[in-house]
Amino acid sequence: MSLSASVLRRMAVRASLLQATWNYERQQGLGWAWSLMPALDRVLPDRADRAARLAEHTAYFNTQPTLASVALGVVAGLEEQRAQGGPVDADQVARVKGVLGSALAALGDRLFWFTLRPFAACVGLLLAVRGSWVGALAMWLVYNLVHLGMRWRGVGWGYRSGPAVLAEGLRPALERLIERIATLGSLLVGVLMALLLVPHGEPREITFQILLIAGLMLGLLTATRARPTPSQWALGLGVMAVVSAWLR
Repeated sequence: MSLSASVLRRMAVRASLLQATWNYERQQGLGWAWSLMPALDRVLPDRADRAARLAEHTAYFNTQPTLASVALGVVAGLEEQRAQGGPVDADQVARVKGVLGSALAALGDRLFWFTLRPFAACVGLLLAVRGSWVGALAMWLVYNLVHLGMRWRGVGWGYRSGPAVLAEGLRPALERLIERIATLGSLLVGVLMALLLVPHGEPREITFQILLIAGLMLGLLTATRARPTPSQWALGLGVMAVVSAWLR
């Protein structure tokens, strides 16, 4: 394997902008091709060959954006073998992209949208419930330590393991991580509820308790959605503004 650590790092950094050119026709296709460019520049010295290969990779592609870095590393290794005359063709690369995209999307959505995001929010709320600004920083750090760590290291994992990356231990490791974060998140929700319902040992009035339960249910329903649409965000903010003005 001839791709250096610096090439893999450049791919990982570019993967941070994977969805910058997201569109309904190709979704992450353009961002994927741009992220793969450092590897193509390294293994394909001929400019015309690079342009043709890059055009192939602008085709439709979509997966969970953080774990897309794993697929990038795998495909970079396949393109390297293809450039060296190995038994790899365009159809095989496309199939591997499709299979990995679906598998990583299923794992990534569970890990980031349904588990890590609510967990980070709970950590932030526990620290912010007393009015401390540290809660916002803690929420940002908890989420991004996992998110950015996997995004930047995922290219190397995929490149070293190849198409069997999920079968070589990555899938069980992610499954265990999801289970542990979910367990910790459940514990934090219980602690947070206790702090809100019985602050300083004095129970809140029944109206507050009912509103808290309703808000918790709404928050859990919202947390299970992968991506609220812009219209949903706008409607939600509008309702919050009306309620805030009415309570004032």
